[in-house]
Amino acid sequence: MKSKKVNTCDHSCLMCRYVLQDWLGQIDLHRKNIKLKKGEQFITEGESVRGIYFIQSGLVKVHRNLGDKETIVRFAKKGDIVGHRGVSTEQTVYPISATTLEVSQLCFVEMPFFLSTLRINPELSYRLMLFFADELHLSEQKMTQLTQLPVKNRLAWSLLLLHRIFSEEHKDGYIGLSLSKKDLASYVGTTYETVYRTLSELIELGAIMMDKKDIFIKNLQLLQDLSEEK
Repeated sequence: MKSKKVNTCDHSCLMCRYVLQDWLGQIDLHRKNIKLKKGEQFITEGESVRGIYFIQSGLVKVHRNLGDKETIVRFAKKGDIVGHRGVSTEQTVYPISATTLEVSQLCFVEMPFFLSTLRINPELSYRLMLFFADELHLSEQKMTQLTQLPVKNRLAWSLLLLHRIFSEEHKDGYIGLSLSKKDLASYVGTTYETVYRTLSELIELGAIMMDKKDIFIKNLQLLQDLSEEK
C-alpha cells in the first residue's frame, strides 16, 4: 500500500468526538494521517491486526472473501471507523479487508493506543458499544434478507438502507453514493448480470431512476413495499 502522509485532522471521527477534550492532544501525538488513491486496499483479510482507521474524507468498502466471491459487508464514510473487527481478546488477524472507492483521507492509530483511549474515555467506550450493537443488528437483518428474499426484494432493501445511511445531504432521492454494479452485486449477494437486470426492473416499475452510476429513489413507498415482500 502506497500512501501519502498528511498532517491535517478535523477531529470529526468517532474517536475524536467522544474523548475528553484533554485527550485530543494525545491523539494528535499518536495518529498517522494518510491519503489514499481510489482502489487502494489498506486492510487485508488474514493479516495481523495493527490498529484502527477513521475516515476523514472519502468512501471505503469493507469486504471479505467467501470462497472465490467477494462479499461487501458495509460501506464506510467520513467519520466512520474501520478495522474495529480486529478488536478482540483472542483474535490477532483482521477478519475483513478494506479498500477505498474514491480518494480518501484516513486517520490511523495503533491498537495499544486505541485500547488505552477506551479505558480512559468512558463516553467513547459507551458509544463504541452502541455502534457494535447496531452493526450486529444490521448484520443479522442482512443475513435474513440474503436467505429469505429474492434478489429484487434484497436489492430494494439494500437501496433503502444505503439511502438512510448516506443521503443526509441529498434531498432529491439520491442514495448518497455512486457504486459500480459489481460492488452493488457484492453488497446484495448476487451476480453482476442479475443486479443489472434487477435494476432495470426497478426502473420499469418506477421505483428508481439512474444517471450513470448514481441511483435515485423515485417511489419510496414502492421500494419499501418490495423490501418487505416475502
